[in-house]
Amino acid sequence: MRFTRLVAAAVLAAAAALLPASAASAAVNQTFNVWHWNVAGLKFHDGGTGTGLITVLSNSIRNRGSHLVSLNELCWSQYKAIQSNLRGSGWPQDVENFSRFESTNDTGCDGEEAGIALFSKAPMGTANRVTLPEDGRTEKRKLLCAPLEARPHLRFCTTHITTLSTEINGSPINEQQLDAVRARVESWNTAGDTVIIAGDFNAQPNYKRLDGWYAPSVNTTANRGNSGAYRELDDLDSRCPGYGENTEDDGTPAGPCGPGKKIDLIFVRESRIAGAYDGDSLSISNDCGGPCSDHRIVIGTVTVSITT
Repeated sequence: MRFTRLVAAAVLAAAAALLPASAASAAVNQTFNVWHWNVAGLKFHDGGTGTGLITVLSNSIRNRGSHLVSLNELCWSQYKAIQSNLRGSGWPQDVENFSRFESTNDTGCDGEEAGIALFSKAPMGTANRVTLPEDGRTEKRKLLCAPLEARPHLRFCTTHITTLSTEINGSPINEQQLDAVRARVESWNTAGDTVIIAGDFNAQPNYKRLDGWYAPSVNTTANRGNSGAYRELDDLDSRCPGYGENTEDDGTPAGPCGPGKKIDLIFVRESRIAGAYDGDSLSISNDCGGPCSDHRIVIGTVTVSITT
């Protein structure tokens, strides 16, 4: 009997060795409400916290049942005020370990830091802070990511791509930055991580420089010729399939489905999506003594598969 058990164990061990590593890894599906906003913290608020921005922003995060929050063009004092507002409301599960900030310009908000930020309802792990290819300006474009402590193979990211298309070292700098972000996100996918990335990509979905992001399954009049691996959470919008709803009311140039343009995006790798997903953009609030930003808040819900 002992010999039989030993043989059986050896057979099972040999069979396990022949399986790909991914087959031995368990996975869980989890749904996230994602919330992103380019707040134009200097342009519309002079770096201040008393314009109504903090209240509008924090209330929207709570009211939308958000789990993951991404912010662009945020001043340091605004970041700290959002921290305080959310911490005081019971929104985070961990009042100390729920946000990350990365400076993109150390004096960009009238002498204080300007940058990008992440907030999470659940505690986050150690952040990844990546500097993208430089466009020659003072502001250094970055990629900021962090895993969740309870789900270390779920990584949430934000970025803000340059507006410049200047050729540097033989190719447009905005394309270099987009490629650098995608390469880093893909490296995490290869390592077994699921990545949700939100940000101001400064490119509309139908632009050629995003063809390497969108999966070929996105093939509509408004967005075709794609070769990537990702879906954008609003790309099923029936009003403009493959493109979605505009996120900036400035219609210069207009998107393929009318006024306004869509440059604030939430991407998830198609192979990691486990079920239905959707996205939307919200009208710009005027509760900041006028418009709170020139960008709309972007929200999305997605169920993803995460290695455990």
